[in-house]
Order: sequence, then structure tokens, then C-alpha cells
Amino acid sequence: MKKKDLVIFDLDGTLIDSAPSLHKAVNCMLQELNLEPLDLETVRDFIGNGSAILVKRALARDIDYQKYEIDEDLAKKALDTLLEYYGANLTADTLLYEGAKETLENLKEKGYKIALATNKPNQFVKEILEHFKIDKYFDYTIGAGVVENKKPHPQMLLKVCKDMQVEPKSAIMVGDTNNDILAAKNAKMDSIALTYGYSAININEFSPTFVCNNFNEITNFLV
Repeated sequence: MKKKDLVIFDLDGTLIDSAPSLHKAVNCMLQELNLEPLDLETVRDFIGNGSAILVKRALARDIDYQKYEIDEDLAKKALDTLLEYYGANLTADTLLYEGAKETLENLKEKGYKIALATNKPNQFVKEILEHFKIDKYFDYTIGAGVVENKKPHPQMLLKVCKDMQVEPKSAIMVGDTNNDILAAKNAKMDSIALTYGYSAININEFSPTFVCNNFNEITNFLV
């Protein structure tokens, strides 16, 4: 692979394991609505498409929520509850994946520009990065709400490239779900898939450029 100038990371399931925190937020939301709680593994599979989709999947109790008729007013009320609870407990049960900080530092020392592109609401990103003391490694961050479309649409990645004055072919996306890999493909960008994250589908099915089983392996593909 030709040398890249910019490495773009996903957040949830890539840099951090936020599933326990989101699991508690989801069950708080369900309790408010007098609905039965969900187990951690179910919620883990529901993560990746943003908070609004997470809520609809939780209400439907199915990753394929579109099969069900979900009342939009109920979904909005549920989303407000989820965001309120999660916003107050952002990092309480969240962990930074092993090797993440060291790898970010390594890439920075090698001269790479580093960005973050996540479907998590943008207002939560800064606090999370600061909590884990990795904010200093990122030259640019973008979350849901900044642009109209979330991943797998390429808009978020293309904005990162435009604002950082890097051609998509000179950037690479690192993520754990089909949304990350498809967003990279749609942006005409290479990708690195991580197998340990939140993908409910075998990530190899989406033909990423490279596949890693742990975070430290990323540097094997970035010279």
C-alpha cells in the first residue's frame, strides 16, 4: 500500500468499548417506558448507526427495526431519555481498548494526521477523548449532527478530507463495522477493519483493504 497521509478512526467499538455504558442508558430508557430490559450482548449488536437507530432497535427489540411500526413520538421521547442519561454517564463504564493510546502516539510520531469520524452525537466526543487523555492525538474530530448523513454515507469522511486538505486516496479509515468499511468504499478510500468491535456481521464480508484482530496490528499496514 502507498503511504497514507491521514488516518481516520471510528470511536465506539474501535477506540473505546462503550457498550456497557450504552447498555445502562438503553435499559434506563426502557425502564422509563415500562418496558423489559435488554441484555448487554443484544445492545452491543444494536450499536453503530447512531443513537436514533439504537433507540428504534431497542424499542423493536430487533436489529432489523424497519420490520416494525414504531411510533415516532415515542421514539423521540425515548431518544431524549437515552441521551440525557448517557450524557450524564458518558465514561462511567467505558474502557479504552488495549493498545489504542500507544498506537495513536506511534502514528503521531510517524507524522500521520489523525482524525475521528463517529456516528456518536458530536456533543459527546470531546469529553470522551479528554477523559481517556487521547484528545491531543487528534487533529480533527467529527460526530453525528455536523453533516446531514452518517456513515455508511461518505459525507463525513469526505468532509474530513476536504477540511484537512487530503485526497481520499491518501487517507485510510479504521473501524469495526460495515458502516466504517462501506463509508470508506463510498469515499474511494482504503480501510482497516477491526474484528473485535460491534459488528453483528462478519466484517470480512464487506471486503476491507486490511483486517486486524487487535489495535496494535494497525501499524503493520501503515509504514
